[in-house]
Amino acid sequence: MHETLVDAPPTQISASLHDFIASKVALCKPENVYICDGSEKERDDLVKGLVESGAAHKLHKLDNCYAVRTNPADVARVESKTLICTPTRAETIPTPAEGAAGKLGHWMDPDQMDEHLEKLFHGCMKGRTMYVLPFSMGPLNSPLSKIGIELTDSPYVALSMRVMTRMGSDVLDTLGEGEFVRCTHSIGQPLPAKVDPFNWPCNPENTIITHFPQRREIISYGSGYGGNSLLGKKCLALRIGSCIARDEGWLAEHMLILGLTSPEGEKKYIAAAFPSACGKTNLAMMTPSLPGWKVECVGDDIAWMKFDEEGVLRAINPEYGFFGVAPGTSMKTNPNAIECCEKDTIFTNVATTSDGNYWWEGLEKERDLSSTEVTDWHGKPWTKDSGKTAAHGNSRFCAPAANCTIMDAAWEDPKGVPISAILFGGRRPQGVPLVYEAFNWSHGVFIASSMCSEATAAAEHAGKEIMRDPFAMRPFFGYNAGNYLQHWLDMEKHSNYQLPKIFHVNWFRRGQKGGFLWPGFGENSRVLKWVCDRIDNKDIVDESPIGYVPKPGTIDIEGLDMAKEDMDELMSVPKDYWISELASIKDYYTEQFGEDLPKKIWKEHSDLSRRIESLE
Repeated sequence: MHETLVDAPPTQISASLHDFIASKVALCKPENVYICDGSEKERDDLVKGLVESGAAHKLHKLDNCYAVRTNPADVARVESKTLICTPTRAETIPTPAEGAAGKLGHWMDPDQMDEHLEKLFHGCMKGRTMYVLPFSMGPLNSPLSKIGIELTDSPYVALSMRVMTRMGSDVLDTLGEGEFVRCTHSIGQPLPAKVDPFNWPCNPENTIITHFPQRREIISYGSGYGGNSLLGKKCLALRIGSCIARDEGWLAEHMLILGLTSPEGEKKYIAAAFPSACGKTNLAMMTPSLPGWKVECVGDDIAWMKFDEEGVLRAINPEYGFFGVAPGTSMKTNPNAIECCEKDTIFTNVATTSDGNYWWEGLEKERDLSSTEVTDWHGKPWTKDSGKTAAHGNSRFCAPAANCTIMDAAWEDPKGVPISAILFGGRRPQGVPLVYEAFNWSHGVFIASSMCSEATAAAEHAGKEIMRDPFAMRPFFGYNAGNYLQHWLDMEKHSNYQLPKIFHVNWFRRGQKGGFLWPGFGENSRVLKWVCDRIDNKDIVDESPIGYVPKPGTIDIEGLDMAKEDMDELMSVPKDYWISELASIKDYYTEQFGEDLPKKIWKEHSDLSRRIESLE
């Protein structure tokens, strides 16, 4: 253990970092301070402490894997308590129409928030250790990477950040006297604290996750859950990251990155934006059903993208691990993710079995439970007849990217990989075709700005509410979403930029009998093959009002048990549906963006309306 009272900075720590730590020590009053070095011994010590406290349970059937159960009040991102603090509200969120509730972020005055946080954090770490986590988002030698320092009193966070980021002494060496994003996190339970039967200290009544873009700072209190406490993830990579990207002229996006190689050996890289729990990880690790095609993973959740000197859009995955949604993940849907979980993985809110394994909904056909007992995510005995789910709907696996056998050879290339196409999509049960291509860049930005999807368990929303989710970034904008759209539109102003083609996909359209029309998973490679052909400008499209759709027969469905009528329905563009959709989009833009919506987006809406009206 490297303990210090930070009276004098160690040689590895700059004066500015020393002052940051010292100021938070004075405020939070931890028992001691530990500067993480990223070593294996450190990991073992963190795990040992969690196991001894009862907060973690070893899964003996796996290699160095552990399960954690949270307090039931601390199971997901808390969007309603996630705020951006800027001098004016307009810098953070568009001004909604009179009487409308703004849904594109939450704002508070930074001075008022500082006063509130000062009270919350005063003495909040008493009796606990403050862990100092030096971490890099992206490869240490990449010009696109950024360094952060997170201070936390949660050993679970320290352990998880080691998986999700490049964390340790090497980061401090690289940082030197340089700038860093300041991150402070506390579970909000100073010792001595009341005994929690779930062994998961948190303070849900006072949870708040705050961002200060101007001073590049993140302060989170009261929650131990991933997206609220692993501050390199959504907080830095997207909210603060999008502000840095705006200021520096690049893009910080909620996107997977994959490499797709054809049987002829030609490789293309594709980025794709889907809302949380809508299949990003499954697509990023897909096993193609088409013979000879190969998918390799660069990242499953975040893409930082910048046009290089030649005008090529290059992307890195700033993360170092996967924080994937567990339920529904299986050998059928994502065998590569299952293999990732075989070692060095932290499971949160999954069920566990008496023979030392994990279990969740979606594994019914692959795991025989007849000879083992199951403990649910509440820590109680569970059977299939209980009528309840064994794992929480947002239960997670936190696994090192190095575990994935299909990681792309260039996934840590400091230059990034060249992006040829960008996909957008969500859960759309009606009206939206399997795939279509934007007419041009501005049209693509319009498509992304009007995306919507069924809500999922990744946040606190309930039920199957259909929600607009522009660019799959609605919970993650670090600044005014109207200005964000303009930032994307402005990419078109650079004459030397080779803008990727933009597509919309929908794996989730349902037929008249209620079932999914498209089989999904590995069969999605058939759509990616068509996308690759369009990158090469092959003549395989018909023009429709909403964009370029595949000519009949140009999506390879050989071997699929799929009726022609289902394929026709899957690719149809129903006029009545799209008239209703246009009205919904107009209301959304008016209510949520108001005067901040770029005029080009309104023009795209008007043009689409005119094209839909001309349909027979």
